[in-house]
Amino acid sequence: MQKEEILHIFPDFMRSKWEKVAECADRLQEIRLRVKQPVIVLMDNREWFLSKMGGLTDDLFHAVYSSEKELEAVLTHVCHYSIYAFADEIRQGFMTISGGHRIGLSGQVILEDREQIRNIKYIRYLNIRIAHEVKGVSDKALPYLYREGQVLNTLIISPPGCGKTTMLRDLVRNFSQGNVHGRGRNVGLVDERSEIAGSFLGVPQNDIGMRTDVMDACPKQEGMMMLIRSMAPEILAVDELGSIKDVEAMHRAIQCGCKMLATIHGFSLEEVSSKPYMKDVMEEKLFDRYLLLGKKNNRCIIIGIYDKERKICSSWQESCY
Repeated sequence: MQKEEILHIFPDFMRSKWEKVAECADRLQEIRLRVKQPVIVLMDNREWFLSKMGGLTDDLFHAVYSSEKELEAVLTHVCHYSIYAFADEIRQGFMTISGGHRIGLSGQVILEDREQIRNIKYIRYLNIRIAHEVKGVSDKALPYLYREGQVLNTLIISPPGCGKTTMLRDLVRNFSQGNVHGRGRNVGLVDERSEIAGSFLGVPQNDIGMRTDVMDACPKQEGMMMLIRSMAPEILAVDELGSIKDVEAMHRAIQCGCKMLATIHGFSLEEVSSKPYMKDVMEEKLFDRYLLLGKKNNRCIIIGIYDKERKICSSWQESCY
């Protein structure tokens, strides 16, 4: 990633203070801007303050504070000076920008009929999440996710911060492109939060393979059925199963002949099995493979790959990525 990509997130008058930080673009994770609060930068899993002299500091006395003017300027800039054109994204509370970076938004919500969110005004909190595409993280797992050239239904289980979206993205790319274990397949990707493909104006900013079709910013249950009807995918990929409706849609997709690639938050197979909406899924052995992620020595690892009986696949050894 080039430092210019980070600098272009900010309007011209703010870029000088971000020059030194942008030089560390490959290590940046988040930039938090909160009105009248110090600017916080997450880098290498550690919090820093943006310094008045440029660069980073752990001394609050030297920290730069965000103003309303600067927050509004950043938001206007990333909306290409037409906030109205990005009303749909703002209503969802986040937007994806060039490079696949995602900006979370928070402020005063305006309701419609006391239920539907119509808009967010007085946006005074921004969370700039820096996208890092890491290719090859799924390579060691691939041999266990095929049987006679056919992709197996796979569930990625991961605690927060252990790279499940990165793993999902790389598997989508590998399944779509094809590899030594199987030919390229048509993949339908429901990218509900625009994190996997990182689409900007409809164009994926990340490499998700040449046979992948994306339904961007669409709820999982609707997106799966729309892709099946319109794009005839061989594999459906979704991030973060989180409700009975997600599971019901997944059931229908499998009945239509699609292979499933999905993720879910969890620390173990036992914890996932205890979730009410996942109990039947686990008992019916809907997934052929469970890919369990974790962390060790501050590095993301694949702890284990398990079969439908929840037994560790033979010959698998814990692997960093």
